[in-house]
Amino acid sequence: MSEGKIVEKTEVPATVESLQADLRALGVKPGMVVLVHSSLSAMGWVCGGSVAVIAALQEALGSTGTLVMPAHSPDLTEPSGWESPPVPESWWPVIRENMPAYDPELTPTRSMGIIAETFRKQRDVLRSAHPQVSFCARGPQASRITDNHALAFGLGEHSPLARIYDLRGFVLLLGVDHGNNTSMHLAEHRATFPTKRVIQQGAPIFTSNSRRWATFEDVDIDSSDFDLIGEDFLRSDAGHVVRRGRVGLADCQFMPQRDIVDFTVGWLEENRSN
Repeated sequence: MSEGKIVEKTEVPATVESLQADLRALGVKPGMVVLVHSSLSAMGWVCGGSVAVIAALQEALGSTGTLVMPAHSPDLTEPSGWESPPVPESWWPVIRENMPAYDPELTPTRSMGIIAETFRKQRDVLRSAHPQVSFCARGPQASRITDNHALAFGLGEHSPLARIYDLRGFVLLLGVDHGNNTSMHLAEHRATFPTKRVIQQGAPIFTSNSRRWATFEDVDIDSSDFDLIGEDFLRSDAGHVVRRGRVGLADCQFMPQRDIVDFTVGWLEENRSN
């Protein structure tokens, strides 16, 4: 959406102060660990843009809270699996041999939104070491969340998602739906269902100061039914934990991560049968 269209739909500009008040009303409190998935354009016109949104989140969480965002780089993946768009098979070896290796300081995020990309570049933000599905965090629990991110099964038990689960963290969907809720991929790793498939992935990494193409196993993840799962979660007995409201103009959902992950495990085992 163009900035002009965003201005047209906005009656009053959002500010750090107004956004912080909206976040507090939604249930964000000091000391929490919060994983944020976001869309700046959904919020209306914000005075200060992505920087202001991050400032409001940090102020709502306080010095004892930890802010987490996805920092994925899906272009650093096995090219034979690319779909949007696919590339010719003759390109695959060229990509494997020449794609620059993942560097947590230099590799940009892709398709994560401007808020996540801005956060990645700010002071004191730590980024996990996974070349495809890294996460960024700032706050007292940042090291615990981002350290030791395993290469294989990067959204599974040895990932920042599992550490957020251990810490009883929260998920904030800020102007986006459950299709963007990465925590539900942790449920895919934990659930057992007939269509679950393990694939070979690949990515360029640095080891001992030299670049190499690493191969590793991963779950063939699928978010196509996540919005449906989110709707069923809201209607379920567990759905009362979801706080709904607006931050700026953005429709938001705020929930304990454990609840949505545990519900998704059960849903997948019951419904992903073919």
